[in-house]
Amino acid sequence: MTQTLAKEAPKAETLEEELSALGRAARKAARAVALAPGAAKDEALRAAAAEIRRQCGAILAANALDVADAKSRGTAGSFIDRLTLDPGRVEAIARGVEEIADLPDPVGRLLARFERPNGLVIERVSTPLGVIGVIYESRPNVTADAGALCLKAGNAVILRGGSESLRSSRIIHACLVAGLIAAGLPEAAISLVDTADRAAVGAMLAGLDGNIDVIVPRGGKSLVARVQHEARVPVFAHLEGVVHVYVHKDADLEMAKRVLLDAKMRRTGICGAAETLLVDKACAATHLAPLVALLIDSGCEVRGDAATQAADARAKPATEEDWRAEYLDAIIAAKVVDGLEAAIEHIETYGSHHTDCILTGDDAVARRFMNEVDSAIVLHNASTQFADGGEFGFGAEIGIATGRMHARGPVGVEQLTSFNYRVYGEGQVRG
Repeated sequence: MTQTLAKEAPKAETLEEELSALGRAARKAARAVALAPGAAKDEALRAAAAEIRRQCGAILAANALDVADAKSRGTAGSFIDRLTLDPGRVEAIARGVEEIADLPDPVGRLLARFERPNGLVIERVSTPLGVIGVIYESRPNVTADAGALCLKAGNAVILRGGSESLRSSRIIHACLVAGLIAAGLPEAAISLVDTADRAAVGAMLAGLDGNIDVIVPRGGKSLVARVQHEARVPVFAHLEGVVHVYVHKDADLEMAKRVLLDAKMRRTGICGAAETLLVDKACAATHLAPLVALLIDSGCEVRGDAATQAADARAKPATEEDWRAEYLDAIIAAKVVDGLEAAIEHIETYGSHHTDCILTGDDAVARRFMNEVDSAIVLHNASTQFADGGEFGFGAEIGIATGRMHARGPVGVEQLTSFNYRVYGEGQVRG
């Protein structure tokens, strides 16, 4: 059986049987990749990056068909943006794979070493997780990012992308497999579930007969909710990004304008895009109207409370649902809050623990915000669009984990490893 489950293939087996076989092959590959030297993994990644560049035309042609289908279904513009590739984005995919190859090998790192009174020497050493299942929507670049990150961390990965990006993902996956072959690594180390059948997601969430160790979902709220509800294996949850920018009374207005505009409008369809603007009541008279006008003049719809609407008549009224909304579009909710405590309370009530930002010149206030806001990423005087593994120096990311266990924030190569304890003795017994 090949390492791509092709929907065009003859149905000699049932989907469940084919997926089970895919899981067994991935488990076998995981053992080989876990022991592979770092040089072999890096060779595979660099060869894959070169193949992505060689296949740029084929990738763009496949992507054009995916985009055309999505547009014919009346898909939202923000979704189209996440789906669409161009030569620059394909080059960024290839470069991202190379940057992962350039990272230090996360496997085999000595995390701790200590000696017990009885003479036992104990080491804690990083190890691969095993087989990782990645379920994602729309973004074909995730195929490359997830495949490369999992390989670098010594894992096998089973990728299940959205049906809307299936053609694009096929070509990118083929490039990754070409890299594996060039380095003499098993093709099943990076497998693609190439079917739009939603039953495939259910089978992966059940663990493929114990062959998947971790599930990483990357997509909309409904996908993540299904994964969390149905998964029978551990999940690195990536919830929606209800991202806040809080403009404190001591914020520099010009800096606030620059950061807010980037946080909201640089790319509206990514999870780090700002979705709610909170303005301190103490500076609303000077800061609110210019900030709202800047957003509206830049093509962003503002839905605000009474104070926001009074500051700019073009602002639309906000509803309770707007405070919890992840728009992923040129829309933002705006509200005046009575100081730092009110801002933190609003974020705690309506936020998703993804990414939140404070703009202020008061370092003590910033420290309190960053201590008390329980989000995976908290920023001071910087755009929320820096919520990205590449910007953190991780090379890339599978997603932003918003849970509180093991992986949190950008899930890069280090977060895709576990550890074991290695105990060295000289004949000691407990007696």
